[in-house]
Amino acid sequence: MIELRGITKSFGSLQVLKGIDLDIGRKEIVSIVGPSGAGKTTLLQIMGTLDKPDAGTIRIDDVEVSRLREKELARFRNLHLGFVFQFHQLLPEFTALENIMIPAYIAGTGHKQAEARARELLEFMALSDRAAHKPNELSGGEKQRVAVARALVNNPAVVLADEPSGSLDTQNKAELHQLFFHLRDTFGQTFVIVTHDEDLARLTDRTVHMTDGQVIQG
Repeated sequence: MIELRGITKSFGSLQVLKGIDLDIGRKEIVSIVGPSGAGKTTLLQIMGTLDKPDAGTIRIDDVEVSRLREKELARFRNLHLGFVFQFHQLLPEFTALENIMIPAYIAGTGHKQAEARARELLEFMALSDRAAHKPNELSGGEKQRVAVARALVNNPAVVLADEPSGSLDTQNKAELHQLFFHLRDTFGQTFVIVTHDEDLARLTDRTVHMTDGQVIQG
């Protein structure tokens, strides 16, 4: 599903990634762990085509994305990749339903179909009664579940999550962690999760350990 070969990345004189080779299988849930500064988030951003490596190749779902032009890359990202961030990144002026629908609109999906898919996901997340609420009217756990629904609205092959439970309390963390597995079993996505949460890492199918810009285990 995901193949990384020889990925390097530097910011000025600082080399953050030092030749990463990594394979992630279809429907696999993989956590990436390591100390701060190990290069985890940089690797996730490159995997998600949000940043470009200095060298190396990236193949996702049999597409060599490192060869795509900007417009092709943007469309690939919108249709094939979903993103979940630590602080949900919901747009405050839109309702939960509208936030979920935004990536579908970008993909060119019609309003009726986009709304139907968003409502289906809200029901799956047990948030149907929160559809008309704006982010400031939602709890932390509810915001993050809306963010997960937004990541899933275009039915991507891969969901990339950066510290998705980092801002949640213990109960909401546990619920979010279980949700990832329920989603994988229901919709068949591959999940790659950068985390410092040891409980989440233990639950995943495989844990990739990074230090000093290199994969040392996994």
